Formats: sequence, C-alpha cells, structure tokens
Amino acid sequence: MHKLFPVCFGLFILFSACGNTKKEPVSQEPSAAETGLQGYVEVELTADLSSLEDNYKKMIPLLIAAAREMDTLFWLQAYGMPDTFLNRLSSEAEKKYALINYGPWDRLNDNTPFLDGFGNKPEGAGFYPTDMTKEEFEQAALADKKSLYTVIRRDENGKLKTVPYSVFYASRLQKTADLLLKAAELSSDKGLTRYLTLRAEALLNDNYLPSDLAWMDMKTNPVDIVIGPIENYEDALFGYKAAFEAYVLIKDMEWSKKLEKFAAFLPELQQGLPVSAEYKREKPGTDADLNAYDVVYYAGDCNAGGKTIAINLPNDEEVQLSKGTRRLQLKNTMRYKFDKILVPIANELISKEQIKHITFDAFFSTVMFHEVAHGLGIKNTINGKGSVREALKEHYSALEEGKADILGLYMITQLHRKGEIEGSLDDYYVTFLAGIFRSVRFGAASAHGQANMIRFNYFKEKGAFVRGNDGRYLVDFVKMEDAMNSLSELILTLQGNGDYEGTDRLVKEKGDISAELQNDLDKLKEKNIPVDLIFKQGTQVLGL
Repeated sequence: MHKLFPVCFGLFILFSACGNTKKEPVSQEPSAAETGLQGYVEVELTADLSSLEDNYKKMIPLLIAAAREMDTLFWLQAYGMPDTFLNRLSSEAEKKYALINYGPWDRLNDNTPFLDGFGNKPEGAGFYPTDMTKEEFEQAALADKKSLYTVIRRDENGKLKTVPYSVFYASRLQKTADLLLKAAELSSDKGLTRYLTLRAEALLNDNYLPSDLAWMDMKTNPVDIVIGPIENYEDALFGYKAAFEAYVLIKDMEWSKKLEKFAAFLPELQQGLPVSAEYKREKPGTDADLNAYDVVYYAGDCNAGGKTIAINLPNDEEVQLSKGTRRLQLKNTMRYKFDKILVPIANELISKEQIKHITFDAFFSTVMFHEVAHGLGIKNTINGKGSVREALKEHYSALEEGKADILGLYMITQLHRKGEIEGSLDDYYVTFLAGIFRSVRFGAASAHGQANMIRFNYFKEKGAFVRGNDGRYLVDFVKMEDAMNSLSELILTLQGNGDYEGTDRLVKEKGDISAELQNDLDKLKEKNIPVDLIFKQGTQVLGL
C-alpha cells in the first residue's frame, strides 16, 4: 500500500548548513527506524485478472476502498489517529517504519519503541482505558465486557462501561458497509452477493454469525474479501477484543481443486490424535474447505509487521463446530517468503546435508496444514470451565497457534503414510524446522512468536534436532516425530483442562529466545536476510 521511500541515508555530515567552512566528518549511527527498515523487502502484490468478468474487475477497487477503511480503524485500535502521529515525525524513515508497525512500537522486536518519548506498548492497546487494571475489569459487572466487539471506556463517573464497535466506530463502518453493498451489486455469484450484503449488515450491528455462515457457503466466487474485526492478537491484556483487518483475494481455481480433498480427512485425523479420548470427543465440521488465493490487498491487523500467509476462519466456535472452517493459502505471498526469506535462512542455519530437503511444496504444506489443524482438538473445556478461549485468557492465542503448528505436522505425517501427500517426509520435517527460524525472527512478543519458541525449546530438549559446532542444525527424524506426539498431547491436555496456570508456566519456561539462538538469528541479520515483506499494492499495481 505504501511505496518505499527512495531515501539514501548518509553516514557522514560533510558540510555545514550554511557558509563555505569545511567541517570534519561526524559519524552518525543509523536510527532505530532506519535499522528496522533494513529487515523488510518490498514486493508487488499482483494477480492474473485476465479470466475475470468485467464486473469483477470493477468490483475490486470497491473492495480495496473498503479495506482501506479497516486500515484506519486498526490504527485507532493499535495506537490512535494516524495523521496526527505521522505529522509529528521528522524523517521519512520514521514515517515509513511507523506505517509498517501502525505506531511507534517495533512489532518484530518484541514491541520495543523505535521512537524517543514512548514507553512500553499498552497490553490492552486501544481496547481498554490505559489506567485500567485487570482486577478492575474482572470485578466490573458488565454483561458484554468479554465480547469481541466492544471497547471498554469510562463513563462520566469514571466507572467502566462497554461501547459496541458499531457505535464507537460508526461513521467508518457505515462507509465500509456502503462500499460492500455497491460491490454486491456487481456480483454475478449469488453466494458472494449474499455474503457481501450480510457482512455490510454485520459491520453495523455487530452480529457476524450470519455473514460467517454465508462466507462458508460460498464455493464458486472468483473474488473474495475477508473484512471486519477478526483476530484477537492485538489484545495482549486478555485476548478478548477483535482487531480490524481486510484481505482482497483472487481465487486460484486450479490450485484450489488440488487441495479440496484434504478436508475430508479431518474426522479420521481427529480420532487419531495422540491424546486421551476425552480431549478429542468433539467432531470437526465436515463442510470445511481448502483454497488457494493470490492476495491483491492487505489492510489493518494482517498488514502490521509480519505478514500473514495463510488464513483459517471463521474463529467463531459455533461456526467451526457446525460447518468447520475455510483455509485460505495466500500463494503469491507465500512464494515471496519462501524465495526471499526461507531459502536464504536454510542456507545459513540448516545442515548442508539436509538443505536438499528444503522445498516450496513442503513449505506450502506446513503452512496449509497449520491452518487446517486449527479445526482439530477441542474448543470447549472438559471440566466446565467454558470455552478454551475464555479459560486460557491472554495465553489462548499462543497455545492455539502452537497447537496448529504441531498438529499440522502430525497431519502431514499421517497423510503421507496414507499415500495422500507426495514427496519425502524428510522434506517436511526439515522445512518445518527452517520455518521455525523464519518465524521466531518476529520476536517472542506475539502469539505466533511464543508458539514458535515453545516448540523450538521443547524440540531441543527432546533431541529432535542437534546444533553442530558450525552453527547449523540437523534434524533427528525419529526424535522429531516423538517430540511432535508428546507436545501435541501436552497442548491438547492444557486446552481441554482449561489449565491457565499450566499454560502460564509453559509460556514462561519455554517462550523465550535463548542467547545461543539469538546469536544464530543475528547471523541472519548480518547477512541482510529480510525478516518480512512490505507491499506495493493497490489498483495501480493491478492495472485497474
């Protein structure tokens, strides 16, 4: 969305601002923003639109305009009004890096502030009053305080109150809804028309269930948009509140056809999970599907810092249990990350004898089955503590992402043995390890970062890999599978028991980056291997 500024940052001041007096060179260290920008590589988000009907080509700019509204709404949730903040910044590098991070905190460096004058990022972002304590929230008698779609504010007497998103963000949500309704008028696909209409209504009444169900029912639409308040990672205080985001997508019909068979295996794989029967008694929905897409626009939460390469939605447990979920593989972004990030990392950190096992097909599959695996396991505790999300609070996201990672590998192992997945199983295990190195560079502050570190440290303890004297890692394939099964059992048990204390211990004991690993990650920085992507995107890039 934002072009890279063609700025050359000089290291020396050679002349004074006025007069002809020559001065000695003065060394200047690069700013935190300048250093941070070096961790990103810009790519163009494009897709083949030649097969689309003209009406769909006219629809895409409307969907992109709707997505831009999500961008502003996420700014308000993550920090505040963007224009006021950005206009205060003195350098183009600071503005550029602030746009990437949606504020003054570096999302790929444990949310450390990269601008002077800012303290730690509030755990509750903009969802709660900054002076609110956890105890005050827990004691407040507010029926919808845990709703995904309310903000917490203070009334005229200083007491906590809830305000629905549809009220708090009314003007921008109305504009977004109008754009979606205009897009719906252009659709020749009945399912897409219905979804866009219901999604517009949901933005205005906070009832997202009908549109989630309609989205699951769509099967033949060539264009798609994921839009609204969706993930709860930005709420690091409780994990209750959903953040605004949007993806505008072009469906790859050929790739999607190849993937559709895998969802049918979910019930069988659920029964085979390496855990006691009571932790797998729920039945995953059988209407789930897998599809591949090219993304043509990211906005909001999914565009902040590290970029999403696969989606598993809806998050609503009611929808998941009745219809399953849809898993969207974002093929063009995934390919960029493989070529520009994962392969260079593997060349530095994976044992030379196992580099041959790094393949795009394995990377695609590990990412895809991570999303599929969100549908496995358990959504509600077995002991009356409510949903797993409610019981684990702010740790829910980290443990759920960890579950999806490890059960994704479990699914690959089982399907490979059934002959449903091609290639060597060793490819998947080695590429899986290389994927951990890619992901932990995002830091351990995010849910995904914590999940990766828990898995890395657990695997290390179990001997699933060894680090050689040359700083390269070698997978032990037998021990990797053993560690996969035992970690799966541990995570599923913690979730099923709603064990907040046990999960808290796991995160604290295994959720940090060790000094040895940090040294290895620093090598990647020295080699100028990017951490993530930024996008040149929009209608002009698409030629619309």
